[in-house]
Amino acid sequence: MKILIIGSSGNLAEVKQKFGDVHVYTHVESHSMAKIEKCDVIFDFVIDEHQHLIDLYRERSSAVIFLNTTMTSLKKLTSDNAAIQLVLFGFCGLPTFLNRELLEVSLLQEEHLGLLKKTCEALNTSFQVVADRVGLVTPRVICMIINEAYSTVEDGTATREDIDLAMKLGTNYPYGPFEWCERIGASNVIRVLDAVYHETKEERYRVCDLLKTKTVPFLIKNKRS
Repeated sequence: MKILIIGSSGNLAEVKQKFGDVHVYTHVESHSMAKIEKCDVIFDFVIDEHQHLIDLYRERSSAVIFLNTTMTSLKKLTSDNAAIQLVLFGFCGLPTFLNRELLEVSLLQEEHLGLLKKTCEALNTSFQVVADRVGLVTPRVICMIINEAYSTVEDGTATREDIDLAMKLGTNYPYGPFEWCERIGASNVIRVLDAVYHETKEERYRVCDLLKTKTVPFLIKNKRS
């Protein structure tokens, strides 16, 4: 398949790791450089930061288009573009969330489910359809856990190292919350939490003060009674 990646070199690397060397990859960093007519699949990692550029896809491509909707939703992205007749899917384009066994995907139109299955078979990946909501599922859960971990350190309940170790051993997570935060990027974690909080108004997504200031020390002594 001919796959176009719109995003950073890191995004390109993760796509290649996920889907392997059997495809032809084209990489550009911005929409202005993209030749979307000459590809089968597009992974747009930066559309959430340039949502107005969704118009570039209007009637210009027959490709299957995966849009990074972590901070938004397909419905919001296309709310002013009802005439667009495209195959659009949402995915999480943040670091560590693409290159997993299961590709987390949201749908704009249910009738595109069959094409999603066919595309994922060609990409040799399993997938899971989730609701078209800000934060999707895994990103909002992981970022909420990271936020809670920062709150725990802020309270002096446990150390950063102890929390990372406990989460890996106790839940079999690939990384502890602080390790995961470093890989995702603290600014990205904060953006996810802010976006979900804005949508839900649930306190569990309110960003911890310590995470906001990024001043968590590497080692904090536990409180002693």
